[in-house]
Amino acid sequence: MKPYEMTNMIIDDFAVDEYVTAEFTYKNKNYSITFKKADLEIINSWVFEEGTSFPANLSDEIIESIREDVKKSI
Repeated sequence: MKPYEMTNMIIDDFAVDEYVTAEFTYKNKNYSITFKKADLEIINSWVFEEGTSFPANLSDEIIESIREDVKKSI
């Protein structure tokens, strides 16, 4: 069983590049990671706390697991 739950995935098409944003809960907090769709390079990651967002500090293992889930979904 995975330590997070994927809640939403959005694919954005901006001119030339496409991006995929994965929203998920992990350790009772809400996060989002945006990847470049072409190669799933991480663009940014955020944790949402107390009505604002902060850069997320996620382990490489969690990021890779989410990347794999996104790859399977697109």
